[in-house]
Amino acid sequence: MSGNLVIQNIFGEFQKCLDEEQELREVIRNICREVDAISRAVTTVLQVIHYNEAGIAPACLEARQLFEKAKDGYVKLKTAVPPTDYYKYQDHWRFMTQRYCYLISLTIWLEKGIMASHETVAEVLGISAVEEKEGFHLDIEDYLIGLLNLCSELSRLAVNSVTRGDYNRPLQISKFVMELNAGFRLLNLKNDHLRKRFDALKYDVKKIEEVVYDLSIRGLLPKTDEDGAAQPGN
Repeated sequence: MSGNLVIQNIFGEFQKCLDEEQELREVIRNICREVDAISRAVTTVLQVIHYNEAGIAPACLEARQLFEKAKDGYVKLKTAVPPTDYYKYQDHWRFMTQRYCYLISLTIWLEKGIMASHETVAEVLGISAVEEKEGFHLDIEDYLIGLLNLCSELSRLAVNSVTRGDYNRPLQISKFVMELNAGFRLLNLKNDHLRKRFDALKYDVKKIEEVVYDLSIRGLLPKTDEDGAAQPGN
């Protein structure tokens, strides 16, 4: 066999591998496109929290139904992506997953007033919460960025709650975001995207503090019980 033919065979195999990878990327892109569209629908549904208190519970219920559809999409992704190639293709779903972490965390906070755990968010998406070298899972960094995005949305909600005369909500938001802020300060974050996003948290905290301070000087803060919880009807 001539040297030229050997080279042709070798590069023919290279082309075959490139074609197969391109086909897989196209499959992943199509799945992500469908799942991402669902996330945008959830975002639209949850915007009601900023102007209609009565619409929050129905919006959370609808969001839950949409999360089930997204879960089916993540199952397709998990099936399509080879277990050893999670990080090779992660950029296709990274930002979409960060958005879902934020939306799921927001929904759970609206329902229960608590932080959604890493395991809970992974369960809603139907993927593993275990940080693995192989296999499809919920990356911890994506989850943390979702929580930081939640803080930004809650700072906006604090302002809009006051606008519609709800003075309890900003106090609830303030306590929750302060606790999250304290938690993030326990992490030794490197100078990367997560660190930069965490640095922006101080502006969300400041905005919420200004809302609570304004309510205080105007005498609009609701009375609290001995545990510091706002009493209903105030």
